[in-house]
Amino acid sequence: MPYNLIEEVTNNVTRALTEDIGAGDLSAQLVSEHQQSAAVVVSREPAVLCGTQWFDLCFNRLTSDVRIRWFAEDGDAIAAQQKLCEIAGNSRALLSAERTALNFLQMLSAVATQTRRYVDAIAGTNTIIVDTRKTLPGLRLAQKYAVTCGGGVNHRTGLYDGILIKENHIAAAGGISHALEQARSIAVDGVFVQIEVESLGQLQAALNAGATMVLLDNFTVAQLKEAVEVSRNHSRSSDQTVLLEASGNVGLHNVRRIAETGVDRISIGGLTKSIQAVDLSMRFV
Repeated sequence: MPYNLIEEVTNNVTRALTEDIGAGDLSAQLVSEHQQSAAVVVSREPAVLCGTQWFDLCFNRLTSDVRIRWFAEDGDAIAAQQKLCEIAGNSRALLSAERTALNFLQMLSAVATQTRRYVDAIAGTNTIIVDTRKTLPGLRLAQKYAVTCGGGVNHRTGLYDGILIKENHIAAAGGISHALEQARSIAVDGVFVQIEVESLGQLQAALNAGATMVLLDNFTVAQLKEAVEVSRNHSRSSDQTVLLEASGNVGLHNVRRIAETGVDRISIGGLTKSIQAVDLSMRFV
C-alpha cells in the first residue's frame, strides 16, 4: 500500500475518539476509575475479519492498562457465534472505547466481507476485483486496506497518483485523442493513464490514440465480449498490450459472467460504498 498504515490507523482513531468522547465520557463515570473488567467480542454472523489494529488502538489510546487477545486475524473467515477476542483492563477505558472500536471493526469487516464475496464469485477466471474512490470521507485508506483483506486489489488511491480520463475530462479537453495526449504529457514517475469509454466506437478511438488502459463503462456482457476481441486484435496488430476494466451495473448476480468475457479487472464502487456493518457484539463477562 502506498502509505504508512500505522500512521493512518493513528489518525483515524484519534479523530474518532475525539468525536465520540469530546470533553469526557459521562457514562463511564458510573464506575470507579480504578475498577477492572473483562469483555469478549463475538461475531453474530459469518464474515471476513478486518480492523483489528484500529480496534486495539481505540483502547490503547485511553489506557496502557489493557490486554487484548485475538483468536483470528485480519483476512480470516469468521463464523457466527465465534469468539474473536478477549479484552481485560480499566473499566472506564473499556466502556469509553467500546463503540468507536466496534465501529471500525464492523465497518472494515463489512468491506472485507463484501470484497471476498466478489472475489469468490469469479474464482478460476483471470480477472481481478478492484476498488474505486467511492469511499467514506476520511476513511479511504482504511477501506482500501479492507479491500485487500478481502482479496481485492486497490485502484489509484486518489487524484494524485493516477489519471483516469472520464467523460467530462474528454468533453473539456476536446476529445479522446486530445485528452490522452495531454494526460501523457503530465504523467510522470510511473503514473498510469486510463481512459473511460462508453461505446465500442469510443474504445476504437481510444485504441487508435494509443490508450493502454481502458475502462469500459456500463457495457453489456455482449459488448464486453466484443470489446475484448477488438482489444486483442489491436494488440496483435500494434504489439501493444491493452488492459481492460469493466465497471458499472456490476453485482454478485452478474460479476462472473462479466469476468468470463475476458476483461482484466472489474471495478466495483459497492465494495466500499454500499456496505452493511457486520453484526459484532462486545459483552462484559
